[in-house]
Amino acid sequence: MARVAFLGLGVMGYPMAGHLLKKGHEVTVYNRTTAKADAWVAEYGGKRAKIPAEAAAGAEIVFACVGRDDDVREVATGRHGAFVTMSKGSIFVDHTTASAALARELAEEAHKRSLGFVDAPVSGGEQGAKNGALTIMCGGAEADYARAEPAMSAYARQCMRLGPAGSGQLTKMVNQICIAGLVQALSEGLSFARAAGLDAEKVVEVISKGAAQSWQMENRHKTMLANHFEHGFAVEWMRKDLGICLDEARRNGTSLPVTSLVDQFYAEVEQMGGRRWDTSSLYARLESHKTARS
Repeated sequence: MARVAFLGLGVMGYPMAGHLLKKGHEVTVYNRTTAKADAWVAEYGGKRAKIPAEAAAGAEIVFACVGRDDDVREVATGRHGAFVTMSKGSIFVDHTTASAALARELAEEAHKRSLGFVDAPVSGGEQGAKNGALTIMCGGAEADYARAEPAMSAYARQCMRLGPAGSGQLTKMVNQICIAGLVQALSEGLSFARAAGLDAEKVVEVISKGAAQSWQMENRHKTMLANHFEHGFAVEWMRKDLGICLDEARRNGTSLPVTSLVDQFYAEVEQMGGRRWDTSSLYARLESHKTARS
């Protein structure tokens, strides 16, 4: 069992850090909002630190799961960041969905300080984090990944190294590109089914046993048809992720017409007041257009 730190106790990080402690690791947590860190310690035990550097002191592995690129920089290389106190040979694992450029930047800085670095964005949502069933896509040196993987297994259903630093983030971009198209297609299918006078629930019951089946269909169609979107992965965070995808596509020359269009649709959802709605709220956008036409 390892001595670890976990920086960032949002909807994902909070249960992930809890799984580490349940598996017997010695865990010190840091969160920008101290009340959340206090609540975590009250629920799980472990220790709370006032700054990332304090949490990282003496840790063999430092995990981070925060919001955006600049948030990662702050907890890693900032004035009170983890890199300030991390011991030589320890490893920084970034679970944040961030840019591949940032992953390479931090890997280079870590190397200068004789630290290991793994970019390890996750997929599976809040429920996956709570159930310890996340998919983790990793980039970094083989030796660093090999040392970090046993600890990550505390909350992973699948964990894989895809290549050097940045490969995890690039793979997460593929994940988000695929999800964006799937959710829009499912929204259009459900909207079409209802407009055609079909029982949408029965339609899904049939087609979900064939080639149209997807995780989104199985887990989101009922809430979509009920116009319930106060759950799951928020639109504002999906737009952040799609922005990263589109930026990377401009760099590598990839054409992402569907992803670009879906990002515009999510911008419309935000204008409807759905900034914090689940990503399946693309369906609400389509239904609102029906209402406007009637």
